Amino acid sequence: MTVKVRFAPSPTGRIHAGNVRAALINWLFAKKHQGRFVLRIDDTDLERSTKENEDLIETDLNWLGLTWDERYNQSKRFDIYQKAADALKADGRLYACYETAEELDRRRKVQLSRGLPPVYDRAALKLTDAEKATFEAEGRKPH
Repeated sequence: MTVKVRFAPSPTGRIHAGNVRAALINWLFAKKHQGRFVLRIDDTDLERSTKENEDLIETDLNWLGLTWDERYNQSKRFDIYQKAADALKADGRLYACYETAEELDRRRKVQLSRGLPPVYDRAALKLTDAEKATFEAEGRKPH
């Protein structure tokens, strides 16, 4: 198995010390295990992301000696992600949830009070089409 790690900065400004730390740790890990280091530009914030900042990020990483094996822009990969989501949905592993933040918080607190980890119980997987329609009629949007 080949190790593959990624560094995914947002091109909304220059990289900072925290970014450098994450990039360096991932780069070192990839090199130690003869793996691959991926630079994935997280440019989905279209209002604040700029090509100039992408270039600055690359310049900074090159200056640090951190070279990448692969480079991607998130904004250009939506089709890939949609295909993956469609496959998960067809397999029953991706489903709409309608719980509110308050409902999820209440469940989390109950689990923690019982000494259990706060893990989603997959309740939405059991919803009928009628129950989903009722939630949507109430104005709830699936997430």
